[in-house]
Amino acid sequence: MSVTSIPASPASPHGNPSRSFLTVPKDGAYRVVNARVPVDLAPSLVDYAGSDRMAPCEIVVDGGQIALIGEPNAFPATGDLPIVDLSDGIVLPRFVEVHTHLDKSHIWPRIQNDNGTVLGARSAILRDRETRWVAEDVRQRMEFSLRCAYAHGTGAIRTHIDSYGKQTAISFPVLAEMRETWKDRIALQAVALFPTEVAVTDEAQFRSIADIVEKHGGIMGGVTAPGGRMAPTIDLELDRLFQMAAARGFDVDLHVDETTLPEVRSIEHIADAALRNRFKGRILCGHCCSLSSMTDEDFKRIAGKLAEAGMAVVSLPMVNMYLQDRGTARTPRLRGVAPLHELAEAGVHVMVSSDNTRDPYYAYGDLDMLEVFREATRILHFDHSDRPWIKMLGAAQAKQMGLTGHGHIAAGQPADLVLTRARTFEELLSRPQSDRVVLVKGRQIDTTLPDFRELDHLYAAAPAPPLAMTA
Repeated sequence: MSVTSIPASPASPHGNPSRSFLTVPKDGAYRVVNARVPVDLAPSLVDYAGSDRMAPCEIVVDGGQIALIGEPNAFPATGDLPIVDLSDGIVLPRFVEVHTHLDKSHIWPRIQNDNGTVLGARSAILRDRETRWVAEDVRQRMEFSLRCAYAHGTGAIRTHIDSYGKQTAISFPVLAEMRETWKDRIALQAVALFPTEVAVTDEAQFRSIADIVEKHGGIMGGVTAPGGRMAPTIDLELDRLFQMAAARGFDVDLHVDETTLPEVRSIEHIADAALRNRFKGRILCGHCCSLSSMTDEDFKRIAGKLAEAGMAVVSLPMVNMYLQDRGTARTPRLRGVAPLHELAEAGVHVMVSSDNTRDPYYAYGDLDMLEVFREATRILHFDHSDRPWIKMLGAAQAKQMGLTGHGHIAAGQPADLVLTRARTFEELLSRPQSDRVVLVKGRQIDTTLPDFRELDHLYAAAPAPPLAMTA
């Protein structure tokens, strides 16, 4: 019997700290012992939970699956298998991201946000998209982003795809290609992103977007209040959007009220439209920043409608705090993160996600859901709470995305796990866990992150626009 245990001070042959703190057997079955698992992510262990809702356990991995999971020493017949000893380290399921923008990612070095606002970001994205977003550019940036997410331990991602004019026909096929290439590593979903006004102002384009979403098995999206402005036709826009989604069997995933102005409340119009149209699909609303600025009376009314309509809300805490209430040489007061505690109390399904990555909406980020959860815990005060916020690492997102085998740890599921040295939640969230071990179907993957220099060739000067034709 061989034993792999945690070294006291992991190091590479060159004397520098290695990225992974242990090595898992490359083939055959093995046992993970002296592990700790959050029982909210492994319900079969709930009877063994301590006061911190962690359970000591051992896991038997065989044939790429979790063959057995139970209390320590529960499986004596497996005693001759190689052992991976975690010394009380926490085991997590691979992560799930429900709101990202892979098509925008990693363009910050060539097009930046002049003032750090939402409007500044929109303007910069428009300029870059018009001149640079050919298929190969989008493909290389998406691929780089997926490599980052994979190395960090993500197993499923939903991305919004800018669906404006010619871009829809460029980016959706690239996403379809990525979904096929990555299908054994990351499950991908795509959402069409466009102003919902298009449903009223350009019926032909609206149908064209729906056609490509249907062709690629995507989700109907939209921005309901671009620039913090609700159009007077918003109810008609939403009726047409929900009717199209119902007719074609789409779920709906919207960008909603990305502003701290309390009078911008398209989210209430969305709930009314969903109820009015008796929509049966899943509805997710992202951002919902204005909820944080409303009176208690208005919030309670709207939260009740969201629960009645079966809607869900995803907060993007790092990006919203980066963008909201920004001014020159002043400290922000209004932080713009959706009130998740109160929404959950009202019966609304809630979650968090990364949102943008190194683009004009957010100059930072690396698609690391553990970073998102760590920061969300501090920003949204997930600590000192009885709610199972640990589900924000992926279980809550997987439920919204209709994914099975993601976000939980159970016998019979793929052994898609993240092993850490952290023994408590406090240890888990105090460091980046950059030495984490990621298992995909029971096998340890290379968690070396791609070098940003790989994208340098995409940051050369933009090609000149074509000469205008004159009579």
